Amino acid sequence: MGSLHHLREETLELVRVLDPDGNLVGEPAPDLTDEKLVEFYRWMVLARTFDERCLNLQRQGRMGTYAPLAGQEAAQVGSAFALQPEDWVFPSYREHAVTMIHGLPMEKVLLYWMGREEGNQIPPEVNVFTVAVPIATQIPHAVGAAWAARIRGDRRAFIVYFGDGATSEGDFHEGCNFAGVFKAPVVFFCQNNQFAISVPLHRQTASETIAQKAVAYGFPGVRVDGNDVLAVYKVTKEALDRARAGEGPTLIEALTYRYGPHTTADDPTRYRGRDEVEEWRQRRDPLNRMRRFLMARGLLDEAQDQTLAEEARQRVAAAVQAVEAMPKASPAAIFDYVYAQLPWHLEEQRRELLAELGEAGAAGGSFAGGGAPGPGAGGPGGAAAGGSGTAGGQGATAAGGAPGAAPGRDGQQGGGR
Repeated sequence: MGSLHHLREETLELVRVLDPDGNLVGEPAPDLTDEKLVEFYRWMVLARTFDERCLNLQRQGRMGTYAPLAGQEAAQVGSAFALQPEDWVFPSYREHAVTMIHGLPMEKVLLYWMGREEGNQIPPEVNVFTVAVPIATQIPHAVGAAWAARIRGDRRAFIVYFGDGATSEGDFHEGCNFAGVFKAPVVFFCQNNQFAISVPLHRQTASETIAQKAVAYGFPGVRVDGNDVLAVYKVTKEALDRARAGEGPTLIEALTYRYGPHTTADDPTRYRGRDEVEEWRQRRDPLNRMRRFLMARGLLDEAQDQTLAEEARQRVAAAVQAVEAMPKASPAAIFDYVYAQLPWHLEEQRRELLAELGEAGAAGGSFAGGGAPGPGAGGPGGAAAGGSGTAGGQGATAAGGAPGAAPGRDGQQGGGR
């Protein structure tokens, strides 16, 4: 029982650098410049601003179903900044901040959630896999890509994101087992936001933590305060360094909380109380924690904080304006982003639809002026939007060509490359 008790203590330990009041506690702070610390906070503000705007767009009928990230900014920003540009990101459907930090233009993220297939066409220079809406399906993909890189002698690392509900899926266990056996250079990053839609964590697993599941597969598991951006950065960097050094995978459980619904189709008041949400908002908010830390160090004041917020609002507003100014998509575009060459039966359906649209157009149909790209425009690398909800009817762009980009890791445009 002694060794079992020792294991239990290790797996329950929570790595933390900042307490909820922004004070340094526990682990030493990572070695970061003052400019980088402010950049972390800048991105957290931008992520929340983006999230709030997307929720408003959805409620106004200008965006389809959307998966909010509010409350999880530290988990996403801290882990994304630990990556190197050549590393690969395999997101689920909530990692908007991660993908933008890693180089995906904000306009692409907006297009995706507006129901546009072009939003899932990743620019070739951006190492981000397409959005995965089905739960945990991206995990075997990430492990396979990481294993291929190891076979080639490629020292880049891979990180795959998922929620606590995904750990109840077979894909999670198969991916972990394979990665452990073959020492794939992959980091499994679980944003444990306490609920798989409406199902609380204790109904998902009998394990006291998710991190301890790594033990069964022969690699380390780490439990980190997911609302502490510095702690998340620290443990993710260590895990990515292990992967690049050929030491195999790591499972990170980032303990966090989503303030809003699972998606805009969800009503969280049906399965959790207001007091619980307010406890996380008021006491454990990741932005408040980092803001207090920066102010205590003299790196931020109220005026600068307001400036950052205004810059974020302007950046998001410009991206929304650019996307909504694009031509409307034709319904025929649904045929253009899955196959390099359409099968005969889909080609036949496409012709029938175009013929119908021609008649509708003559009668004043609503899709005029939005010609669809030719068959196979997305190419073999194109991907379907994967059930992102109803099309918002706003904005198309040429394949692979959304204008502008989110501020990069060092504040410049284009993902900081």
